[in-house]
Amino acid sequence: MPNLFVSDHPLVADKLARLRDKETNSQGFRRLMAEAAMLLGGEVLKGVRTRRAAVQTPLKSAPAVVLDQPLAFVAVLRAGLGMTPGLLELAPQASIGHIGLYRDEKTLNPVCYYVRLPKDLKDHFVVLCDPMLATGGSAAESIHILKTDGAKNIALLTLLACKQGVARIHRDHPDVPIYTAAVDPVLNAKGYIVPGLGDAGDRLFNT
Repeated sequence: MPNLFVSDHPLVADKLARLRDKETNSQGFRRLMAEAAMLLGGEVLKGVRTRRAAVQTPLKSAPAVVLDQPLAFVAVLRAGLGMTPGLLELAPQASIGHIGLYRDEKTLNPVCYYVRLPKDLKDHFVVLCDPMLATGGSAAESIHILKTDGAKNIALLTLLACKQGVARIHRDHPDVPIYTAAVDPVLNAKGYIVPGLGDAGDRLFNT
């Protein structure tokens, strides 16, 4: 599919396997989520703008490439919080934003309750962190919020996607690339990815 990037990194595959495992406790789940996000983040951030520069080594001047665009990592609450520590290992200078959504249990539609974003998003490379792309409703609404706030350059980073969610993002926001560790086939009646990894927020926070 266009604008869908599924990692083929063996370390990502191994961490996803352990995230899926019901025997993985919250401490392990938290660490694995951050590590998987960091590995996937390296791929996502290939899209950031750079410029040519020069640096002085201990011997002489050398040509270099440096970042030429501010970064913003935006977590979809609450499970997205587990991804930002890994991304900050890559880019500690990045700004952090939060979008609070919950899913109506009857309609499965997202309900927004909190938005706090960095200023001047139009200049940023924005990575939206939402670990489970199930129906796609929450991610699509979050992208809409980011665009309304001026964001022009957005990538969606998720640990696990479902075909239905991918199709929703491609339909509503065809300009936004999706980066994920795997794509599962179906959703169950409650809108959970199957086989999935359970409720990422509950497993992350041991609730």
